[in-house]
Amino acid sequence: MPTIRGVLFDVDDTLFDYSGSEAAGLLAHLRAGGRPDASVSPQAALELWRAVTEVQYARFLAGELTFRAQQYERTRRFLAHLGRADADHLTDEQAAAWFAGYAAHRDAARAAFPDAAPTLAALAPRYRLGVVSNSDADHQRRKLHAVGLLDYVADAFVCSDQHGEAKPAPGIFLAGCAALGLPPGEVAYVGDKYVFDAEGAHRAGLTAFWLDRAASRAPVAPGIRVLHTLDDLPRALAAG
Repeated sequence: MPTIRGVLFDVDDTLFDYSGSEAAGLLAHLRAGGRPDASVSPQAALELWRAVTEVQYARFLAGELTFRAQQYERTRRFLAHLGRADADHLTDEQAAAWFAGYAAHRDAARAAFPDAAPTLAALAPRYRLGVVSNSDADHQRRKLHAVGLLDYVADAFVCSDQHGEAKPAPGIFLAGCAALGLPPGEVAYVGDKYVFDAEGAHRAGLTAFWLDRAASRAPVAPGIRVLHTLDDLPRALAAG
């Protein structure tokens, strides 16, 4: 078995606590007056926002919408479900203004997971590190810079907007390996989404780690390893 010499990471909900910042940002924005229907519970609003995001973000990954356009469509669909009468007819400028209010609250709450920086610092002397993310590269760089993680992974930074295809396609993982200057057999990949991250990386020939922070105990395919915290990654890599 080849020695692992490089590690690629997913960003959101792997290194960066996206779900936490998303929830805090949306609920703070709604409390500040961004919601047309106060009868909808905070939890229901958050679930709706995430459902809308999943649909519209998939359109971005498929190339149907730009990164900005999916933000506007998320805003329109969310507000329409909450009963805003003119939601379907919001201009891009109006949708952008609402989304900017949400983003300001979200960004105020952004944070890395507590295990991210110590793990990257422990790995950096021995491994080449990088990122493969289904997102906009500039957006992800800004987030990781804000939480103090960018310098660890900046030299190999592959995102779907620039690469032209998204995980779980093998090509984006192979592009990450090329950015590290290593063959796939010498690279590990760590991500929180089983299908997009773990299965995708495994099919591309990388050593795949599924980061199951919730300890769901869901079944995994042979060859895919499971972590519940990044703290365990250095030991798992060293064990081979």
